[in-house]
Amino acid sequence: MSQQKQLIRSFAGGEITPELFGRVDLGKNQTGLAKCLNFIVLPHGPITRRPGTTYVREVKDSSAVGWLLPFAFSASQTMALEFGNLYVRFHTMGAVLAVGTPAAYSGATAYTPGDLVASGGTNYACIANTTGNAPPNAAYWYAQPATGEYEVPTPYTTAHLPDLHFKQSSDVFTIMHPSYPTRELRRAGALKWYTSVVSFAPALAAPAGLAAVNTVGAGTVTYSYVVTAVAENGVDESLAQTPATCTNNLLTAGNYNTITWTASTGASRYNVYKLTGGVHSYIGQASGLTFKDDNFLGDQTKTPPESLFTLNTVAGEYPSTGAYHDQRRCFAGTDNDPQGLVLSRSATETNLTASIPSQGDDAITARIAAQQQNRIRHLVPLTDLIALTAGGEWRIYGGNTETITPSSITIKPQGYSGANNVQPVVTSGSVLYAQARGSRIRELAYNETSQGSTYKSVDLSIMAPHLFNGYTITQLAYASGPDQIAWAIRSDGVLLGLTYVPEHQVYAWHQHTTDGLFESICVVAEGNEDVLYTIVKRTVGGVTQRYVERLSSRMFALLEDAFFVDCGLTYEGAAAASLTGLDHLEGEEVAILANGSVHPRRTVTAGAVTLDASYTKVHVGLPIIADAQTLPLVLDGAQAAGQGTYKNVNEVRLRVYQSSGVQAGPAFNKLREYPSRAVSDPYGSPPALRTGELTLSPDPEWGTDGTVCVRKDDPLPLTLLSLVAVVTTGG
Repeated sequence: MSQQKQLIRSFAGGEITPELFGRVDLGKNQTGLAKCLNFIVLPHGPITRRPGTTYVREVKDSSAVGWLLPFAFSASQTMALEFGNLYVRFHTMGAVLAVGTPAAYSGATAYTPGDLVASGGTNYACIANTTGNAPPNAAYWYAQPATGEYEVPTPYTTAHLPDLHFKQSSDVFTIMHPSYPTRELRRAGALKWYTSVVSFAPALAAPAGLAAVNTVGAGTVTYSYVVTAVAENGVDESLAQTPATCTNNLLTAGNYNTITWTASTGASRYNVYKLTGGVHSYIGQASGLTFKDDNFLGDQTKTPPESLFTLNTVAGEYPSTGAYHDQRRCFAGTDNDPQGLVLSRSATETNLTASIPSQGDDAITARIAAQQQNRIRHLVPLTDLIALTAGGEWRIYGGNTETITPSSITIKPQGYSGANNVQPVVTSGSVLYAQARGSRIRELAYNETSQGSTYKSVDLSIMAPHLFNGYTITQLAYASGPDQIAWAIRSDGVLLGLTYVPEHQVYAWHQHTTDGLFESICVVAEGNEDVLYTIVKRTVGGVTQRYVERLSSRMFALLEDAFFVDCGLTYEGAAAASLTGLDHLEGEEVAILANGSVHPRRTVTAGAVTLDASYTKVHVGLPIIADAQTLPLVLDGAQAAGQGTYKNVNEVRLRVYQSSGVQAGPAFNKLREYPSRAVSDPYGSPPALRTGELTLSPDPEWGTDGTVCVRKDDPLPLTLLSLVAVVTTGG
């Protein structure tokens, strides 16, 4: 027999598949884990216990699936949007947005969509412009819940929620689904939200009352004119109305025609076009309502805009996805044209007009020419516009020009992995998406090669296929800080995390469970962190409940602030021994951290628990078990790297940071605990957090693997930096 020490210096490989345990030559095998459950892999190598989730609110109807989507008006004003059957609610900073106390309804007030009023003991939100139509008239008013949550009606039913796609620009949240006209959810104020169907008609109406008169002169030549209205931005231009004509001979000196029209709301000036060579050509601009033509020559390269598209007007023409790119708003994937792409006029969002001959800023239509008729499922703006279909990845760009124009648009395939319908997430320089088949997570990133610029798709699940095989991915979210983590919901309710730092080649998977099923997620910025919100399906007291919960921060200054319970709440105030307000955990056994010390577990009865003493700060929630298991030991310098050799781990030395207690052993049913409290800790105070090396002597167990299991099951933190196994070998 011989004895040696084996150092595991990093866990940055995350959980890897058992199929790789024999690949001792791989670098990932030196940093990977056989199990990483409810631990988060940090980019620089440690693993840290996942913080708990705070209870926010039950969804409106726990019998139906809800869906979370992120909204960010600014860095400091973000919302987790809870979509349910025909409604949307709003959550921020761990609380639900409440109606408050609206002013009483007044029949003399002109109300606009989103306005709140009180009438007859009920609060209402305005859904259409009205004056004098009192609540509860359902054509103009939507009743708010009696429980006080702020709510906006939507047309989306439960069955369609998972396939909603969204894009946001400032305070406009665009929602797309091929079964519904594209809608915008607009934020007009902190408590003024409303939805409306997107209109792709020009923003300005064509001037009415157009007339042409031969003011001076006479003749037999017929002159035809049209006029368009132009907005102050100089970009939005109306369509032309029916031409007005008159006869004259403008070749005669002094002769001229006068064109007049009535004002168009929102117009700053007007463009005038005259029929020249078969098309109405630009002859000038007026700021008033009249124009004098004394034989201006028409510019045939500039003609009135025409509306060429039927997008969003009838069933079959509703986009399923969209994006903002190159100062254009892009849509794709209608039922009638699943591989078709529509881009708005440059510098506009809803202007789908074009001219003949075409101009560089005209709206654009294009189509992916592929062997298979696969719908465009996603449009993603990177350096170029990326289209993802079930059959492949496509790059859409300007060819030899910097921007896309009607005369310069190129569509080329970048790969043939394909994407499912889960909306991808964009990182600092790539897009992460769920593969069409096999439920893997792939990365598409810009790739500069000697053959030119392209995009390369890489399978990020290659080291952990056991986490994906037999499942599907139902939703993705991405947090950029404090750590870069992509989150994914698996079809069985497991939450997967991918610590993702491609510039340092860190792609580390970890899985997370709770007493229930994760069903939906989104990430929004709150304070200095990106925060994960989730809807969790739980069984409480034998009844199915669905709760909106918020992942707590893993950063804390004092041990009493550490939050490591799920679906939990915090009491902070005067010393108390009885805690109420726990109705959402009725009948459940809960873990408790009281003033930084672990308190014996209690069962919630009548929405309350009674403690063994009075405390000023208490966290109460469902217990979390965090498990980590090392890979079979690879012995440096040993024959065959120690494979096939019997091993017994006599001693484990765990290097930890700001941690409190840990259990370790050769198996999860043979664990020994390093106690949280040290002899030096002052009596009556919580155990001090430890940074340094903790030494444990596990129960002996001979085997060929020599793995070490680590567990943390009380509501305290644990960050594991490295592990030394003192191993005896023989046989």
